[in-house]
Amino acid sequence: MAIEIGQVAPDFTLEASSGEQVSLSQFRGKNVVLYFYPKDMTPGCTTQACDFRDRVESFESLDTVILGVSPDPLARHEKFIEKYDLPFLLLADEDHAVAELFDVWKLKKNFGKEYMGIERSTFVIDKEGKIVKEWRKVRVKDHVEEALTFIKEEVEV
Repeated sequence: MAIEIGQVAPDFTLEASSGEQVSLSQFRGKNVVLYFYPKDMTPGCTTQACDFRDRVESFESLDTVILGVSPDPLARHEKFIEKYDLPFLLLADEDHAVAELFDVWKLKKNFGKEYMGIERSTFVIDKEGKIVKEWRKVRVKDHVEEALTFIKEEVEV
């Protein structure tokens, strides 16, 4: 099943850094920025998480929740949150089932090696649960600002 703009985002439940099971559907009535990233504590992922952290109040003022998803286990998420004071939930997708559902689990190449991993991607989901925007193969620089601008200008808040 391909993810398409305008369709209702597939629901899922993952263990969250809060220690709870979190489902996407529990955020109906709010906008959601669902971002997939490869690995806690790596340079690009840290920059992206800190950019979201630094703009979290702006997102909240637009009735928008931020959820980060990676294949890292909860213990690693907790260290990442503690080290960088991240004020939003990180979800553990250790078996990459949700990444596959959103078609962001891809063959990657790095230094001549091939492996499966997360293709950095962001989805904006509106209050009715519909996908209204997607960014794939995200470049970290200015991405959070771009997402915030999209929500301000294009999404009902």
